[in-house]
Amino acid sequence: MERRLAAIVCADVAGYSRMMGTDEAGTHATFKAHRSAIYPIILNHGGRLVKNTGDGFLLEFPSIVGAIEAAVAMQMMMAERNHHLPGERMMQFRMGIHMGDVMADEDEVFGDDVNIAVRLESVAAPGGVAVSGKAYGEAGKRLSVPLLDAGPYRFKNIEEPVSVWTWEPEGADHRSREAKEPANLPAQYRTAIVGVLPFANLSESADEYFSDGLTEDLIHALSLQSFYRVLSRNSTFSFKGKNVSTRLIAREIDASYLIQGSVRRAGGKIRVTAELIAPENGEQLWTGRYDRDIGDLFAMQDEITTSLSAAIAAEIYRAEASAPPRSPSNDLTAWDRFLKGLSYYYLQTQADFETSIGLFKEAIALDPTLSIARAYLATMQIQGIQFGWTKGTRELFDYTMSLAESSVRLDPRSSFAFQILGYLHAAEGHYEAAMDAAKRAVGLNPYDMGARGVLGVCHLVSGEHRHAIELFTTAAQSGSNDPRYQWAAVNAFSHYLLGQYDACLSWAREQLYVNPNHLQALAIRAAALAQLGRTSEAATAVEVLLSNYPTLTVERHLRNFHWKLPEDIAHYRDGLLKAGIPFSRLTLVENSPKLAADS
Repeated sequence: MERRLAAIVCADVAGYSRMMGTDEAGTHATFKAHRSAIYPIILNHGGRLVKNTGDGFLLEFPSIVGAIEAAVAMQMMMAERNHHLPGERMMQFRMGIHMGDVMADEDEVFGDDVNIAVRLESVAAPGGVAVSGKAYGEAGKRLSVPLLDAGPYRFKNIEEPVSVWTWEPEGADHRSREAKEPANLPAQYRTAIVGVLPFANLSESADEYFSDGLTEDLIHALSLQSFYRVLSRNSTFSFKGKNVSTRLIAREIDASYLIQGSVRRAGGKIRVTAELIAPENGEQLWTGRYDRDIGDLFAMQDEITTSLSAAIAAEIYRAEASAPPRSPSNDLTAWDRFLKGLSYYYLQTQADFETSIGLFKEAIALDPTLSIARAYLATMQIQGIQFGWTKGTRELFDYTMSLAESSVRLDPRSSFAFQILGYLHAAEGHYEAAMDAAKRAVGLNPYDMGARGVLGVCHLVSGEHRHAIELFTTAAQSGSNDPRYQWAAVNAFSHYLLGQYDACLSWAREQLYVNPNHLQALAIRAAALAQLGRTSEAATAVEVLLSNYPTLTVERHLRNFHWKLPEDIAHYRDGLLKAGIPFSRLTLVENSPKLAADS
């Protein structure tokens, strides 16, 4: 059993039992939503989740300053999320923080210092933080927020009194709801047709406007995707209030998928349920429920629309990828080849990855105008290098760039096509072109968190790391598990370049959970450990890195980084060299006076 010095944060929800008694399912769903939203903040400050409890969680941080600032940031976010809610619906965390020697066993932590953090949580005000005097003394003047001396407390089973310092929020900044930019996106090469049926209003007739408005917003949000066609309002609202089976509706409007749902209002709370169905066989492909409190009605409606569209779009992709070919097996169309390739891509193994690439290439050969196949293939070529499955060469990168450029030309209203183009320009150091493409992607689909994340990459390579972290965190908070995006890896780089090495390690750890061979995550982990002076751990990290990439050198690795600020490159080089990664490898070539660099 390992012993180590750590900062512990314990949190629970004030009044959780009362809320569960009033609405068990809704309270649990709301708690999970809040927990998902604050998780990136934990990683941003170098923390890790030790375990979830029934109404809270236990966190471990390597730095007491990081622990306190993370707790304050989480409480500020919660204050913002609670701002428009009535008092009985607010969900407020209480957080206790202590530091000391803990015992660690299989990712769990134990000991008296953990118990003190648990006890401190009980004296924190709802929405506030209670910090032990020991932890406060260690953090000292490095804290960016003021704490108040609350005096000594005696806790059960703790012999000595514990001095307590507290923080409570005075308020939180509130971001204005972004205006939605209208966009008319015609189908370029799609077979799936989606119909959104009018959401049923299960409340008073006066609330009909909300259910209709939500339906219209969802139609608009889904129509911004370039993967399928969404039927207009006129096509589906004619069925409002009619008792017609979904199968008959689908046949009448020629829809591959139908979305239906309901809206129920009770006092100051709204519940929205939705389901995605395959109408021919009645299979329910996805279902979701959203419980929200009425505050800023437009902001709440926009939040539900964003959540619904993100979840439903991803499920349509998966459903289409797993659907049987629409053509005979001996005469597959380009679209069928693409969908089959997509089904292999979602499996995320090297063998399936390579199969998917082959199928995408076949799709493009069958139909050179298939823009989305080119965008996916470009994405996979870059990911293959990052995952260590493909050797990066100048020829491969040029081919990938040509795929992205042609994808945009073929479908100039595809947010996804502009995303991969922006990412590739950023990787090449074409800063203005990258930013222009990323902003085009966001403009084409403001609901697409992938577009915002790629905009973050543009800020990363330009040296604007705080802005990049904000965008990466927003993308990560969407909860999307779309394999096209690797937000944890790029977030690790921005934190490293700000000198926030613990947070860098947290995000690198997240990326390595998904892909243990991720080149950039392995490298940045080694550099961050070295900068923290954790020499033996850095050496181990380098061993893992070089076992996966035996020819890697600092010189060779940095050739792929075209960051705008020379000091960022120097900072990263310094960490890699401190970790013990060789700068270059020189091999004598027999019978030749020249030296060949095997870098």
